[in-house]
Amino acid sequence: MELARVTAKGQATIPKRIREAAHIREGDMLAFDMDSNNRIIIKRIDSVDPELSALQETLSEWNSPQDDEAWRDL
Repeated sequence: MELARVTAKGQATIPKRIREAAHIREGDMLAFDMDSNNRIIIKRIDSVDPELSALQETLSEWNSPQDDEAWRDL
């Protein structure tokens, strides 16, 4: 089991061993879900799905230092 602390901005670092085993690289898209036992499920999404690729393109409009500043305390 690996541990990570959540920051005030709701961020956590995925431990290196987990990133390597799941082949997670910078810029990869991750999907988050919860099961009926409140366990968090994180999946790496391949960008070969055209719908997810289209969605990923639209997410960049909210990815700027100004957006980070505006949404920091939410």
